[in-house]
Amino acid sequence: MRFRSVTLGCKVNQFETQAVESILVSRGHTQAKPGEGCDVYIINTCLVTAESARKSRQAVRRAVRLEPGAKIAVCGCFSQLEPETAGLLGADLIGGTGDKTAFALAVEKLGNSNRDGAGRGEVPSVPSGQTVCPPLLISPVPAYESPLCDVPPGAAAGRTRALLKIQDGCDNHCSYCIVPHARGRSRSLPLKTVYEHARLLDSKGFREIVITGIEISSYGRDLDDNPVLADAVRAVSEAAPGARLRLGSLDPGAVTENFCLHLEKTGNLCGHFHLSLQSGCDETLRRMGRKYSSGDVLDAIERLRNGFPGCGITADLIVGFPGETKAEFETTLAFIQNAAFSGMHVFTYSQRPGTPAADMQGQVDKAVRRDRASSAAAISKSMAEDFKLGQVGATRNVLFEKKSGGFWMGRTDNYIEVAIKKGGSRNTVLPVRITSVENGMVWGEVG
Repeated sequence: MRFRSVTLGCKVNQFETQAVESILVSRGHTQAKPGEGCDVYIINTCLVTAESARKSRQAVRRAVRLEPGAKIAVCGCFSQLEPETAGLLGADLIGGTGDKTAFALAVEKLGNSNRDGAGRGEVPSVPSGQTVCPPLLISPVPAYESPLCDVPPGAAAGRTRALLKIQDGCDNHCSYCIVPHARGRSRSLPLKTVYEHARLLDSKGFREIVITGIEISSYGRDLDDNPVLADAVRAVSEAAPGARLRLGSLDPGAVTENFCLHLEKTGNLCGHFHLSLQSGCDETLRRMGRKYSSGDVLDAIERLRNGFPGCGITADLIVGFPGETKAEFETTLAFIQNAAFSGMHVFTYSQRPGTPAADMQGQVDKAVRRDRASSAAAISKSMAEDFKLGQVGATRNVLFEKKSGGFWMGRTDNYIEVAIKKGGSRNTVLPVRITSVENGMVWGEVG
């Protein structure tokens, strides 16, 4: 069987797609390249915003149009909550956010039936929240209520950086977010399994492991021995001494003094931290249902910079949230400038049906949302340039990943892309002295 896959959304989706690919390849199937044709086209979907749901629907339609000879297999958050829609769009196999091993085996069965000449089948209608793989029912209960599935870690072909998913689901129920309904309660991999997965990645020669999940700050709360995220980081560090570690998105409230003290003892942890900020205004944060204040965020940033000098700190920001006044937005802009982030992901608020925020009073005009996003993005770009310039003269470890324009390029531990004119090779980590920033490009010299 020949298969192709496409992934929308977050790093967790990337990890899960890679797991499905790994299972299929281990069973003798071949991953097709674009334009080669395939028996099954796999789409891992997203639903975090109305826009991501639109892109998921578009991806299914495109696959049906571009691969008329292939069966379409859909999984992820969109098909978890809207399986009927996925079926109406032309999906032949519908999985959700649960057991990816069962999904991979269902893909195999679908692909074999396609090679035997079976036509595109009909997808039965099922209640929202359940997942069906006709004729196979993947799970008799909503998949997101099952224990966290143990699937093989790894990376897409040709990658030097591997993903390690240690957690799924979320218990926060922020007013703008549909993810808890799609992913369910927070569930964690046992520490022993985390260690084993990291050891496997280390044995495969990966030089960087990204520890990821839907809400990794809540890691371990569901486990009997009550480990915390710092314990998982230590387990990965001990199991993979040959790799550097990078953390996924952190809840600012979880960045306590004790947490930072534990991280400082991890010798191979990258000096880059991504905070799930969302707003710099306390009134907006309260409407969002976030459980920290802007002051808590500044305290977290100070702790990280004290423990990891020169570290990069990036953040997510949502602008145009319901009820956000001009004054509140200006408070957020002043906050992010004071925080001096090394980069930001700026999102325009998108009404996601099924969330409390979608029905809130004071919905901000879409044109105003776009203008605010542009203003925040301009400040983000300026802060990123300032951070790069501040690194000139410093020496940071760089993982080289690709060659472009005759120059080797890679990422520093604090997440700056660097190019060098001499030396370097793929999948090596070398000390690089930052020499200049030219037209946004950071240049360095090995040594």
